[in-house]
Amino acid sequence: MSGIEISRRSLLGGLSLLALSACSGRSFDFGGFGPSPPPDNNQNLPLAQGQTFGTGPVRVALLLPLTGDAASIGVSMANGAQLAMDFIAQSDTIADNITLVLKDSGSSAGTAASVAQQAVGEGASLILGPLRADQVNAAGGVARSAGIPLIGFSNNSGAAQPGVYLLNVLPESEARRSLRYAQSIGKRAFAGIFPNSDFGRIQQSAFTQAASELGLRVVGVYTFSSEAEARTVVSQVAPTLQAGQIDTLFLPDRATAPSFGVLFEEAKIAGGAIQIIGSADWNGDQAIMNTPWLSGALYPAVDDQGYQAILPLYQQKFGGAAPHPFVTLAYTGVILANVSALSMGTPRYDRTQLTAPGGFNGRDGIFRFLQDGRSEYALVIKKIVIGGAQIADGAKL
Repeated sequence: MSGIEISRRSLLGGLSLLALSACSGRSFDFGGFGPSPPPDNNQNLPLAQGQTFGTGPVRVALLLPLTGDAASIGVSMANGAQLAMDFIAQSDTIADNITLVLKDSGSSAGTAASVAQQAVGEGASLILGPLRADQVNAAGGVARSAGIPLIGFSNNSGAAQPGVYLLNVLPESEARRSLRYAQSIGKRAFAGIFPNSDFGRIQQSAFTQAASELGLRVVGVYTFSSEAEARTVVSQVAPTLQAGQIDTLFLPDRATAPSFGVLFEEAKIAGGAIQIIGSADWNGDQAIMNTPWLSGALYPAVDDQGYQAILPLYQQKFGGAAPHPFVTLAYTGVILANVSALSMGTPRYDRTQLTAPGGFNGRDGIFRFLQDGRSEYALVIKKIVIGGAQIADGAKL
């Protein structure tokens, strides 16, 4: 799976120190107001392999890459999960409903499937993780066969399916939010440029689907696999820009956006002449923020308040560098798993409640799961200014 899938994803945020709540009139009980969990449920479960946190009766497995090329991300997320378990343990109003079992999903789909099978055999009622799309697919197959839900952390919507949910900002949410905002400020004629990769094709599909839903006119869709092809795309797009046939250019790929800025400058397309729209992956990228041609570009992102709230707690407990932005995903996933209405319900983690339209309020803000396993997030719109970015529009689904 492309490295794009787990690349930098903004300083993720949330809306408050309160970990999760319903976003509609009906509210989820966090545990303190629900039935007291039976004290001896875990005594009937086999011994779990892996580091455990908490003392609740419901076993939840957390699969993260603690070794391999994504280990630094996995460790940040595991630490974030531990912070969430600390929050539960220290709260006077939240019941300790779960015991969390941390397992190393490594870097292969086979390893993910193996530890998922191990979790099922140990009586897990829910699996959180893994991270990469191929691993979510593999572990999700195991979970579905066992009849338990899995909440993965991939942002590749191709890994979603009924019963396998993705707790991450997906390209569909990004495209819909950003294109709707562009429409609200009067933009009508769009084009998109996408890398010729698996994830690029998902971004392209999200763009064309959102444009269709919003009734926007798509003038062109272009793909590239190399610098030579990128130059060809620019030579094809530049005349339509100069003629005023396109007023908005969707340019979601973080790695190549600055290079396209240089290429369009060479093609005599003035910065600011059209509206550029990026992706949530742009957030915090210094190369993008310091590319003059991209000044004024818009992109969707989660608000970073939740990340900023976690940061001092994380560094106080674990020290070292700031955690990977995905730390908020693990934190949210653990608190969600502990919600009494889900963990203590019959059946546990009932699909109807997981996919309630009202959704939840987590560290990255309001989100909800769809029936097909995809998620939708309330996102802000940010605007590039040289050296940084500022919020142009508040969080909305």
